Amino acid sequence: MTPPLFALPDGALPADLVDDRLLLERALRTGGRIAMNAFGKAPVTWDKGGDNPVTEVDIAIDTVLRDHLLHARPGYGWLSEESVAHLSERARPRIWVVDPIDGTRAFVDGRPEFTISVALVEAGRPVIAQVFNPATGEFFEAVAGHGCRLNGIPCRVGEGADPLAARLLVSRRELHERRWGSGLDGSAVIALGSIAYKLALVAAGRFDAAVSLRPKADWDLAAADLIVAEAGGRMTDAEGRDLLYARPDTTEHPSLIAANPALHAALIGRLAVDAAGSPAPAGVQPQP
Repeated sequence: MTPPLFALPDGALPADLVDDRLLLERALRTGGRIAMNAFGKAPVTWDKGGDNPVTEVDIAIDTVLRDHLLHARPGYGWLSEESVAHLSERARPRIWVVDPIDGTRAFVDGRPEFTISVALVEAGRPVIAQVFNPATGEFFEAVAGHGCRLNGIPCRVGEGADPLAARLLVSRRELHERRWGSGLDGSAVIALGSIAYKLALVAAGRFDAAVSLRPKADWDLAAADLIVAEAGGRMTDAEGRDLLYARPDTTEHPSLIAANPALHAALIGRLAVDAAGSPAPAGVQPQP
């Protein structure tokens, strides 16, 4: 078996988190092999509605992850894009929040911009997170309070605070729609697939920020949220509200901004200015 990449001495973590971390990595690497066996081979694909594709590979990876993780931890809850569990599972103390392929459209198109993204959530916040891009071999991992690593090497968000000098990641759809109006004018805006991958690349300091003004689900964000936080970044919705996961009432979040704290604050300020350049009223965001 590939040795674990998270280079912390076992004594630095509670024993149960050590075990959960290793269990999760084994599951993700198994899922990664399934993904790569099908990558570039036109998998069977259908639409779940709303131009939201899913493939036979999403379902296969979801099944493998569920079998691995819940067989070993039957007392944990389960919340996945492809097999949303009963609401009662969200009341369990610890919950696996899973996206078996984040960036399914990129996967179908043969672009190496998809990830397998899983977080272990406790009291609404992730305590373990792993985001794996099997096409590039990038394995991002974080444990709450213990930093994050990319392929075993500690990573950190960038330090730039000027939005005009920033390189921002968005989805291809949002680059076309430009919902942010003039709020990102002057910034270099770059389209990329998986939202979890975009956020992990921000955590690694390769890009300055990720922005989305479209709704996202728990499974899109939970793992990357911890990775960004442990890299010294800040991730909230576009109004600056912290994100909570596996809530009893909803799995949806209206938007997100992730960057280092100074750039994060600057981007929120810019997006709160309407197209005419006047500050929006307190608590009111410009309409898309």
